[in-house]
Amino acid sequence: MADKPEDQSDVRADAGDESADFEEQSQTGASEQAAAAPGSQDSSSLQTQLEAAQAQIAALTDQALRAQADAENARRRAARDVENAHKYALEKFVAELLPVLDSLEKAVETAAAAAQGATPEGAAETNEAAAAIAEGVQLSAKLFVDVLAKVGINQLDPIGEPFDPQHHEAMAMVPNPDLEPNSVMDVMQKGYTLNGRLVRAAMVVVSKAPD
Repeated sequence: MADKPEDQSDVRADAGDESADFEEQSQTGASEQAAAAPGSQDSSSLQTQLEAAQAQIAALTDQALRAQADAENARRRAARDVENAHKYALEKFVAELLPVLDSLEKAVETAAAAAQGATPEGAAETNEAAAAIAEGVQLSAKLFVDVLAKVGINQLDPIGEPFDPQHHEAMAMVPNPDLEPNSVMDVMQKGYTLNGRLVRAAMVVVSKAPD
């Protein structure tokens, strides 16, 4: 009976030692976790910074490409504007010049009519002087048209051609069984283009199917 207190004391000592060991292990584990935590946080922070940098690089690259495309478009527009300025610089001058050519062509018609004796009095004799005038004016008008063609001004004389609303202005529609409908049967005033751009539409009479 006297040995029991000693046994209980030994048990308590062993329990104390185990508790101390467990506490020491717990502190060691906590210390290791605390030591490992900063490294994990640093890695996560670096990953976040890397992703942010990559996103910024992508945004800057996109901006650079857009700026390059805008600059190229501006260069092309400027080049096209300069080209058009050279090609169509004469447009206003041509528009002012065309009535002079119209007058020459009217003079040719009048002189030709006089040469054929189509005077108001209806005389039938040939007027040699009028014929000479008609020929001279006609040559002058042709020379005028040839010079205009050299600088890109082309005449539109579409008689017999299909009506083209882009280049023709219909002044009247007349039934004509000898022509396809919507064909130009008469030209009242010739048209002109400058390097492909319409300066003046041709005034025409258009055929239509008989009623």
